[in-house]
Amino acid sequence: MRGTLLIAALVGSLAGCAAVPGRITWPSGDSPPAPATSSAATPPITPSATPTPTPTPSATRAALTSSEAARALRTWVRAYNATLKKPKWWWKNDLLDALFVEGALHEGVLERSHEERGREPGHKRIALTGNPVIYLPRPEKQPSIGDWFIAQATYKDTKGHARPHVLAFFRSPGHAFRLVVSTPVHWGQKMPKPLLDADGHVTDMDDDLAAAVAKEYQNFWNHEKKEGASGYRLAKDSFSRKAFPAVYKGLYVRFARHGSIFGFRTADGGSFLLFALLNNDKSVHQVLSEALLVPKGSRTIQELGANWFS
Repeated sequence: MRGTLLIAALVGSLAGCAAVPGRITWPSGDSPPAPATSSAATPPITPSATPTPTPTPSATRAALTSSEAARALRTWVRAYNATLKKPKWWWKNDLLDALFVEGALHEGVLERSHEERGREPGHKRIALTGNPVIYLPRPEKQPSIGDWFIAQATYKDTKGHARPHVLAFFRSPGHAFRLVVSTPVHWGQKMPKPLLDADGHVTDMDDDLAAAVAKEYQNFWNHEKKEGASGYRLAKDSFSRKAFPAVYKGLYVRFARHGSIFGFRTADGGSFLLFALLNNDKSVHQVLSEALLVPKGSRTIQELGANWFS
């Protein structure tokens, strides 16, 4: 898992790429700004400090186990479902901050745009089907400022179809896990088998490969010349290739960077990566979440899942 940033999200849909009113921003820094006191002003999303992962072991925290991670996922789902019952939860920064961090904060802004356009809330209750699959690094590989895990869980998508999703969660000491990035898995695709150690932990991803792949996706969306700036190439049947021509460029904003990259080595020696691209540090209205596979020895990026908002 790599670097992170503080963001705010301004989000619509890929189909319409419609502009949504308002501009939600906050200053960057380690501490959130003071809560807004004026009811007339649009309240900013003000998260607590987001993770800035450093892959050094922590000797002071109890090691997170797979069973605890699975319980944390279910606890988060219960909190998420309870939040959806609260009136206009998308305007309540404390509720958003308790559930989301980094690019996932765009979830609240989606509903703000729905309300402004007279649409029904788009978020649906999550009902997990079966047991989640947990991908957990060794305790000494967790960053010094918290713990993370990846989960594969099956639940209905926004169209009501039962579908595998892949999600990454992070918690800082003394806090609950929050969602950092997630995406449904494309139809016909499936999560790769991880390379596990003797204790069942996933094996570290290749950091250089991860950075190059994230850079290649950023390059693809930011430039008309869309190939090979990092040495990697998007597969020809990827979601991004299909979506790019349909994006209304009059509202398109370049991606500035990526959020935290989560991932692991696959059983066949490849790499699985999960991250979000973000267009701006302070006012995000482009979020692209990606679940990717790079087979061993390959320079072609296979897209297992993606979720794009603008």
